[in-house]
Amino acid sequence: MTAISSAGDRKHRRGSKVPLLPQKRDDRDYDDCQSAEVGFDGASFSGAVFNLSTTIVGAGIMALPAILNQLGLIPGLLMILLGAWVTELSIDLVLRFGRASKTSTSYSGVVADAFGGFARTLLQVCIVVNNLGMLIVYLIIIGDVLAGTWSEGVHHSGLVEEWLGSHHWWTARSTLLLLTTFLVLGPLISFKRVDSLRYTSALSVLLAVVFVVITAGVAIVKLAEGSIGMPRLMPQVKDQADFWKLFTTVPVIVTAYICHHNVHPIENELKDSSQMKPIVRASLTLCSSVYIATSFFGVLLFGDKIMDDVLANFDGDLGIPYSSLIDDVVRISYGVHLMLVFPIVFYSLRLNLDGLFFPYAIPISRDNKRFFSITIALMGFIFVGANFVPNIWDAFQFTGATAAVAVGFIFPAAIALRNAHGIATKRDRVAAWLMLFLAVTSSTVAICSDVYSILSPDSDITS
Repeated sequence: MTAISSAGDRKHRRGSKVPLLPQKRDDRDYDDCQSAEVGFDGASFSGAVFNLSTTIVGAGIMALPAILNQLGLIPGLLMILLGAWVTELSIDLVLRFGRASKTSTSYSGVVADAFGGFARTLLQVCIVVNNLGMLIVYLIIIGDVLAGTWSEGVHHSGLVEEWLGSHHWWTARSTLLLLTTFLVLGPLISFKRVDSLRYTSALSVLLAVVFVVITAGVAIVKLAEGSIGMPRLMPQVKDQADFWKLFTTVPVIVTAYICHHNVHPIENELKDSSQMKPIVRASLTLCSSVYIATSFFGVLLFGDKIMDDVLANFDGDLGIPYSSLIDDVVRISYGVHLMLVFPIVFYSLRLNLDGLFFPYAIPISRDNKRFFSITIALMGFIFVGANFVPNIWDAFQFTGATAAVAVGFIFPAAIALRNAHGIATKRDRVAAWLMLFLAVTSSTVAICSDVYSILSPDSDITS
């Protein structure tokens, strides 16, 4: 790799409004300092769709069936569609205001252009908190799939435990997570371009579809046998606590669509940046279809017995032939899916953490020492967190009610209402106020509900 002189360092230093990684189309010196990039002619439409779709479809897909059961079929499906629509609006606002500024080609740069450096830092903190929390959740679930877990006094066996037996050091949770980190996650998080992950992202989306197809197939078979009934259409609200509990579903849905932190890195690598809007629309259409199918067939299959993590339902007899084999296929496909989602989310986590601590340094892709130091430090923190965080879903909802809501709704709405370049339309302002209303009300209720649940374990209000 060609060394970069101190003069070159100064030449390539970035201001507060430049992208955290260099743009392929505008950086004429990129090939000179990144030999791995030789021959790279820009990301394709399909590769960008897969990468953005993988950013969206993570652990949230497993929580949505329980959300649909809680809301009822009609309100639940409408909320999933509303989440996709509002997400598209918010991303469109960020992209349009970024182009209007002509210098802001990153999400944090757009925020800095509208509100200054403090807001930029605040956004990056939110992205780091959201992504770090999500990656810890991903690694915990991967550990659950491989090594098993305990839930409400019931032991759910892991795949390796079933195959090789328990009470061995090589089937211990920490050992399996360590092997997964070094053999799978380590190589994938070492790529310096998001486009390098397009094939693993395509496989990740395919595995999500496999999960949907299996769930749908089992549900249809059992429906034909008459062993299951149709889910309820509307929520059951018996008291005031049940009513307020409905609002706690919004942060989970918001978290399921969060992808704003990867929109600009993907756009910066495109052959044609004007394709970004149809890429966002295609990705959201694909992901919302997967979400609707997963939620509907999950609720149809398990009904009121559905767990917060629907994957835990695939741990026993499904009441059909080859049930054990189907359970294993579902858990394997989802475990590998999360392993392939991990590097996409890690990519923007590393960029934004680097932006927090080294805002004026050369892009991290040109500094191997900084790149690998931050990568190792982050992966070490995530690994330790995955081994010691007690309850993933409390953390999942809390980050969804705070950092995720801020990244997905509050900052895009604030940018539109600030209207620094005078391009906001009446429709933009209405959408911005809608996003703020959803963000503030749902977050407030969800946080209060979570706190109340912690302080009152016997309460009916749960997170």
